[in-house]
Amino acid sequence: MFKTKRVIFFLFPGLALLLLFYAGPLLGGIRYSLLDGTFENRFVGLDNYRRLWGNPMFLQGLRNTLELSLIGAPLLWLLSFLMASALSGIHPFGTFARSAVLLPYLAPASAMVLIWQVLFDYGGPLNRLLAALGAERIEWLSSGAMRAPILVMFLWKNLGLCVLVFMAALRSVSPSLYESAELDGITWLRKTFSITLPLILPSAYLVFILSWINAFKIFREVYFISGAYPAESVYTLQHYMNNLYSGLNYQMVTSAAYSFAAIALALFGVLFFLQQRAANELNG
Repeated sequence: MFKTKRVIFFLFPGLALLLLFYAGPLLGGIRYSLLDGTFENRFVGLDNYRRLWGNPMFLQGLRNTLELSLIGAPLLWLLSFLMASALSGIHPFGTFARSAVLLPYLAPASAMVLIWQVLFDYGGPLNRLLAALGAERIEWLSSGAMRAPILVMFLWKNLGLCVLVFMAALRSVSPSLYESAELDGITWLRKTFSITLPLILPSAYLVFILSWINAFKIFREVYFISGAYPAESVYTLQHYMNNLYSGLNYQMVTSAAYSFAAIALALFGVLFFLQQRAANELNG
């Protein structure tokens, strides 16, 4: 009991600051979302949320955010797993490859945006290649096709971190299991679903959560490329909230933030339930 009290004593300063800088703004934001934003700051209950869910721009931003995350997160998970599996079998250059895949994650976003603007410009290398092949040039950065360069940038930047997590998990799998499977003539695909994924399930779940969180933050890349009002296909919820914040409309910003937080928590709750169910089936 004495040791427990001592630990709490040393943890108290950090916990106090955590409550001050996280719990305080959280409760203050909930309060803002229930006021009308006038000089009197009258309590209006859920009126802000009703107005928000009736706003077509909010619905557009929410739909695009969910669509981009549902495309980007699974794709990032799959590509990182395949790359980690491939790099795990490379021994002469394995150390260099493991270090190199993390470089895009460390690169400044502003520098990446400049490269992407050059590559996907109407007169850039990609469109020149399309023209040389007899295809029409595409306005990648100012049309509905803008999703393609945004997703490519998202994958390129976040792939390295996910690959490293997967590679660390793959190293924990005993090689003897694969050797026994190879002797039985089991294919790579079956080994993946019968041996690899069940044994690295917690890490695979972590990678998917990281992928989805990073997919929700895709706003930064879109904003750097096309500003606060991009093409309709990549207008995200963060654009909507950023524009409201610029107009000092804190009530609607907080309402949108908590609405999205509720959706994200529900999605992560479903993923956690599925992960726990799969783990119980494997242990059972």
